[in-house]
Amino acid sequence: MSTVGERIREVREARGWTQEKLAGAAKISKSFLSEVENKGKNISLDLLLRVATALDASVEYLATGGGDEAKSRKSIVIPPELSQAAEQLHLSFQQAIDLLEAYNSVVARRSTRLRANPSVVDWEKLHHELQRLRKNYG
Repeated sequence: MSTVGERIREVREARGWTQEKLAGAAKISKSFLSEVENKGKNISLDLLLRVATALDASVEYLATGGGDEAKSRKSIVIPPELSQAAEQLHLSFQQAIDLLEAYNSVVARRSTRLRANPSVVDWEKLHHELQRLRKNYG
């Protein structure tokens, strides 16, 4: 069974990208990316989201090797409530996508507990909670 790093390398190479190009696009260091790909270093969800977005690959595929469309992501639709929250929080487009993907990841695991259409306040709360977690767990 392949590792997260091996799947990242596979998709990166299929796109004809160097580690340097992917690291730049995902805003991570090339040395960290090399350690993930070659030494199996763990990667946080935040960074995996950035890598997946840069590669236009699904987080599910990179994380598990599964998914219906293993190597390509469906069109991204940002809900109006998220767009409004992103504007109020001064989030970049990439940060809004990261927040949406984090939400979708949680929904996939706990779909019975979350609302189908989060409000602007819900998006803001999720953003603040993820920021808190990143500070505490890096």
